[in-house]
Amino acid sequence: MKRKDLLFPLLLCATLGLAPFFPEPHLWGKIKWIWGGAVGMAGKDWFDFAMHGSPFIYYIYKIINMPKA
Repeated sequence: MKRKDLLFPLLLCATLGLAPFFPEPHLWGKIKWIWGGAVGMAGKDWFDFAMHGSPFIYYIYKIINMPKA
């Protein structure tokens, strides 16, 4: 696997993973909410967290499975 194979997962992280960007990245807001005890989080909020977090999981997976050369 070449380093350019990481371009697509990185693009997903920068767009889907962080959108919407203002006033703060959506995923960051969910992480802060969970750190605060996740009070009031409904099922749709957990699903939203999983959807916005999945590009980062995919990116980490691709990095781990890169051959060491």
